[in-house]
Amino acid sequence: MSTLDTVAHAAQTPDVEQPWAELGLKSDEYANIREIVGRRPTIAELAMYSVMWSEHCSYKSSKVHFALWGENTTDQMREKLLVGIGENAGVVDIGDGWAVTFKAESHNHPSYVEPYQGAATGVGGIVRDIMSMGARPIAVMDSLRFGNLDHPDTARVLPGVVAGVGGYGNCLGLPNVGGEVVFDDCYQGNPLVNALCVGAMRVEDIHLAKATGVGNHVVLFGAKTGGDGIGGVSVLASETFDEGGPAKRPAVQVGDPFAEKVLIECCLDLYAARVVAGIQDLGGAGLSCATSELASNGEGGMRIELDKVPLRDPSLRPEEILMSESQERMMAIVEPHRLEEFLAITTKWDVEATVLGEVTDTGRLVVTWHGEVIVDVPPRSVAHEGPTYHRPLARPTYLDVLTADDTTDLARPGDHDGAGLRHALLTVLAGPNIADKSWVTDQYDRYVMGNTAMAQPDDAGVVRVDEFTGLGVALATDCNSRFCALDPYDGAQLALSEAYRNVAVSGARPLAVTDCLNFGSPEDPGVMWAFRESVRALAEGCKFLGIPVTGGNVSFYNQTGDVAIHPTPLVGVLGVMQDVSKRPGSGFRTEGEHIYLLGATRDELDGSEWSRVLHGHLGGRPPQVDLAAEMRLAEVLVQGTDKRVFGMAHDLSQGGLAIALAESVLRHGVGAAVSLREVTHIWGVSAFAALFAESTARVLVSVREDHERPLAQLCAANSVPMAHLGTVGRPGSGLVVQDCFEVDLDELQAAHTHTLRAAFAG
Repeated sequence: MSTLDTVAHAAQTPDVEQPWAELGLKSDEYANIREIVGRRPTIAELAMYSVMWSEHCSYKSSKVHFALWGENTTDQMREKLLVGIGENAGVVDIGDGWAVTFKAESHNHPSYVEPYQGAATGVGGIVRDIMSMGARPIAVMDSLRFGNLDHPDTARVLPGVVAGVGGYGNCLGLPNVGGEVVFDDCYQGNPLVNALCVGAMRVEDIHLAKATGVGNHVVLFGAKTGGDGIGGVSVLASETFDEGGPAKRPAVQVGDPFAEKVLIECCLDLYAARVVAGIQDLGGAGLSCATSELASNGEGGMRIELDKVPLRDPSLRPEEILMSESQERMMAIVEPHRLEEFLAITTKWDVEATVLGEVTDTGRLVVTWHGEVIVDVPPRSVAHEGPTYHRPLARPTYLDVLTADDTTDLARPGDHDGAGLRHALLTVLAGPNIADKSWVTDQYDRYVMGNTAMAQPDDAGVVRVDEFTGLGVALATDCNSRFCALDPYDGAQLALSEAYRNVAVSGARPLAVTDCLNFGSPEDPGVMWAFRESVRALAEGCKFLGIPVTGGNVSFYNQTGDVAIHPTPLVGVLGVMQDVSKRPGSGFRTEGEHIYLLGATRDELDGSEWSRVLHGHLGGRPPQVDLAAEMRLAEVLVQGTDKRVFGMAHDLSQGGLAIALAESVLRHGVGAAVSLREVTHIWGVSAFAALFAESTARVLVSVREDHERPLAQLCAANSVPMAHLGTVGRPGSGLVVQDCFEVDLDELQAAHTHTLRAAFAG
């Protein structure tokens, strides 16, 4: 093969062997590429197809199931949806001329290989997705899942991931307002790093990723292109790890948050000047993705001079430049008469910008290298018409055994065993999934920009969008993968339910959904069955709730050898608040306020934190899904917040009522005295079940005495059951559960804060 493999040379040398397998392509995929281009591909073309047809970029195993989104999205759900699935991020109308864009993405495999850079560039990538829609990023969230807290590799991965999330986001000046930190043995070889970003803009400022206008310039701007991240997430996230552990370090990108901060401000100035006709960030698959997607979404043609790309490493070959996933880069489509103004703005911000080519109407993506054509392909074949697999689906037989093994025979404290109930509370409170996460979250800036109204450890993050009216948004991400392991359909709807409830608890009305679907190998029929069930559950659940899915991400191959993670369909819900100053917060504050439990309690302990922490058990059926009850409860919470009925509001999820009470006491160091009599009487459950059951559609609230009647009226009007528990105590007091036990504040605090600090603070 000659030094430069041109299109002409490829046509003359059809039998040259090519490294298609090393690039992650299957034999039939390679044959398909040859058929599309009508010859053997050049090495540059092969590089483009390999990254764009990877699982991470093409969704080749998952997209056949996405029809479920469309089938379950009604006209009413589309009313507030300004941009939906298919763009860099979804956009919804929140009123008063404001729109918000939000999306979640995964950076799982890179974060296992290089924890700091993998997590940092995960934040950087999702922020650029939001920037590319025309918005100013206003907040980030992260959902992190690791293996066993005491495993040596967790000590390797977790500190680096947390430092990467905090280091990049803090340098950008973006508040990190929420998320999760979860530990489970199933993530030991495959930690999950899912990042979410939200941005705000005026409705008229929305930008799209399309190359329209024949003769318009194609401009690459931002950082120089380097050898870091060649193949990157596009290939790394499209296969499983071997038993031996990480082995693909060169594929992980390296980020520069200060360069991205400048790029954000530069982009916002470009948008304000109206000099951008189309824009795309460079993330997974780099230039291969940006050029092919822009061309495919626009006039259908583009010509690029690849040798004009500014390089950090002049030794890079053309195919490496096309595959590089170097960070902090954007590509814009600019009308010729606006180019001078565009370049003046990039110069002002000291951002390098280079005209690489122009939009054409040829229907071809043509890339040259020093005048020689090295790529000549139909862009849709690269960006949107890759392989589509109908993978086999089969419900795993082990589920029958797993669901039959419920918690009925596990030892439980009796109603009069106060010491046993007290021990259970302190043990669950100290468990790694419930324990205080401030060692992690204190590394994140929650209040930079000055618009954060709520952040962790509250149930949702709330950010003000309009400083004049108080209009804002609430965000929550949730997924209990233990429930998904027991039943992927119910588990996915339970994730949706919890995120929906957490947004409503903040006082916001849920409006839209994004998701990040984390699963094992799609080549496993059991994994694909669970994936299909989860997608179906979310599509049908969103239709019932009346909130659309705006976009998201699929991450497959999260397994080591033949051991997959639990199905983990992370759900992010966004809600709208007309006045963020009305949010109630999640902790007791005012002595004498009355405490109520809203919602029905059932004896539902399967898959619970109690069963995990005290018995190491997973089996049975997850709690009952009741989306209608979630909607009724949300109506009470939204209306009650607007009328300032609540002193506080905190959702019940992992650990049940016992943990909600303990966390509410710990939030501001204000105690509570409660009785379980009404709960046990109304619902016919034991004191133990009243405390530790994880039934859904429940929240804990406190109200002043003069607000008890308005609360009762709201609950009656929406058919939401309520039970009086007791009253808020004085500052510095602990938790008293009458006729059962009491725990002082210091003991609660010690149990809650010790676990993560003991593992990592040293």
